[in-house]
Amino acid sequence: MITPARLGAAALAGLLLAGTATAPALADSASPTAPASPSTAGTSTAPAASASPAPAGLPAGLYGKGDPSFDGVWRQSLALTALVQNEVTPADSAVAWLVGQQCADGGWPSYRADTATACDPKTEDSNATALAVQALAALGGHREQTAKAVEWLKANQNADGSWSYNPGTPGDADSTALAVSALLAAGTDPSGVTKEGRSGYDGLGTFQLGCAAPAEQRGAFAFQPAPGGALTANTLASAQAALAAAGGLLPVTTTNRLNDAPKALPCADGAAGQPVPHAASAEAVSAWLTAQLTAGGQHLLLDTPGATPGPDFNATSWAVLSLIQAGHPKEAASAADWLAGNGYAWAAQGKNGTDPAATASLLLVARAAKLDPYNFGGTNLVQLLIDAGPKPAKVPAAAAAKAASEPDATKAPGSGITEPDENGGFSAGWMIGVGLLVGVGGGLLLSLNRRRTARAATAPAATTATSDSTATSGTAADDAVAAGTTADDAAAQDAVAAATVTDEGDGTK
Repeated sequence: MITPARLGAAALAGLLLAGTATAPALADSASPTAPASPSTAGTSTAPAASASPAPAGLPAGLYGKGDPSFDGVWRQSLALTALVQNEVTPADSAVAWLVGQQCADGGWPSYRADTATACDPKTEDSNATALAVQALAALGGHREQTAKAVEWLKANQNADGSWSYNPGTPGDADSTALAVSALLAAGTDPSGVTKEGRSGYDGLGTFQLGCAAPAEQRGAFAFQPAPGGALTANTLASAQAALAAAGGLLPVTTTNRLNDAPKALPCADGAAGQPVPHAASAEAVSAWLTAQLTAGGQHLLLDTPGATPGPDFNATSWAVLSLIQAGHPKEAASAADWLAGNGYAWAAQGKNGTDPAATASLLLVARAAKLDPYNFGGTNLVQLLIDAGPKPAKVPAAAAAKAASEPDATKAPGSGITEPDENGGFSAGWMIGVGLLVGVGGGLLLSLNRRRTARAATAPAATTATSDSTATSGTAADDAVAAGTTADDAAAQDAVAAATVTDEGDGTK
């Protein structure tokens, strides 16, 4: 079977031989939207603007060039977590910056421009705190900082067991899930962290839709209840909550694998008014996420009010991590593949250039899904993230060798060519490849036809008749053999051979 990878490589080789058309740039683009919390960042699909100068006074140890006011600790934590998982030792300045952002009471704000000034407790951020704890746990050491953070989480737990973005406000599924994962990273059982008898898992369960919900929404998580108390399924809340429900944290390293697809929430008589049991929570949300990925073309769709309709790269990344943590890597594979084929613009083409949070998310996905982080849809994610921050203290030999051998790999278009049944649709690279193949193939056939016509005009009548008969009844393979006597056609055969090698050795599956 001729795969899109073969066709794309053959088309490209044919294009080089013909020396003709140029292809349009069809890469998806995305830019962050300034959300209420950085856990929702990077979900817009508006065309990316050209890179702008970084704001004056950015700390030397910080990853990224954008304004860190809303996501400084968030993006730093994700970047450090992803780099450590890939055996990169970050610069001391990068770690020191994150540690220095912690407040005296143990929490983290989104960003502290002046660490000499005491934190305002009302502005401390549970999302930033939760990600910082997971980053410091991944780095190792830092027990004093993580212990203080756990105490801060305990002190700011709501009466229903949940956590809010800022202390003193109603809880939400995203913040609660991140807090649960942070407790796990710090070696603390969330079921033992309670407020008024309600644990962290109880708090998380208050946002999950149960048997009272329509069948197509059961198992999903709402961000928050509506004023009347009703819950509505939310994609990002479900994707992030699923990781905590499955007992997961960042980075995802589980090798657990269930043979069966995730099971939808069982609803027996009398279960309509009951909360989803914690034991069934991860399976129920995994089943819902799997259905949403299938319906969306192996990616989740934005459902944030006011957002431009389109793919939600952030939620899709969390869904992949959560499904793998829950033991369903098979159900996550196509979404991981879709991210490889389409996520480059989200990670690398924001208005401030590389988005370290998005790049780190893709890097975490690549490792969890057992894909090549040095060739994720054609992009060296490890180097892309390294280049977004201070020079690391140490990189593994594999990273150094890859950077030396392919210095432009971080500038690749990110068009991971895959089978249609793996990514649920056609990537930009696939469409370009098909278009080029059609054009080049048509040109080759026209060239062959002209050569036959010229030979027919100068050959004896009997020879002409034989040639016409061959042209009418011969196969495409016969034509290729006949045409292979010219230098151009021999090069075309080399292109087909190269396409076969590309398809079987591209390292993206």
